Amino acid sequence: MKYIIGALAMLVLVAVIALTQAQNLMFNITPSPYGVEETAARIQENIQRMEGRGWALSGLRNPAAAVAASGSNVPPVLLVEACSTKYSGPLLKIENSRIYSILMPCTITVYKNDDGSTSIGTMNAGLMGWLFGISDIMDEVFADQQAFITFDPSRPAPPLIKGRPGGGGGDGKPEAGC
Repeated sequence: MKYIIGALAMLVLVAVIALTQAQNLMFNITPSPYGVEETAARIQENIQRMEGRGWALSGLRNPAAAVAASGSNVPPVLLVEACSTKYSGPLLKIENSRIYSILMPCTITVYKNDDGSTSIGTMNAGLMGWLFGISDIMDEVFADQQAFITFDPSRPAPPLIKGRPGGGGGDGKPEAGC
């Protein structure tokens, strides 16, 4: 009987830890030394440098602006969206893995904290890949994400690319998203 009680207690403890730590497992938060717009612009520039790995910018969203338009005020938040056909293509070819298109495009959030600092939020692509049995692809996405948020302070700040880079507009180019 004490073994059963011990096993149940262990399961409860594991469940409590999992529930309280889920955010820390599913998402990564990285501090940025720059402001929100400069951080987003540097991420965009890093993504563009990785075009050889199939990455392309697919958008920049500003959910804080939408909240402000509805009459509320929140600190700045920008969502940098990118996608790589190198990674999305294999997932979309197989019927059982098409559901993972919900993870596309790869979205990186950049936001201002209440203390004025800036943070970068990314999904833990490595863990997601392991959970869903697609770690061969998502481990590479995770490595690329790390490159997106690694900045060279000797480089000048690039301009922020607003709108939908390279697609969907009057330039005749195809949509850059996945």
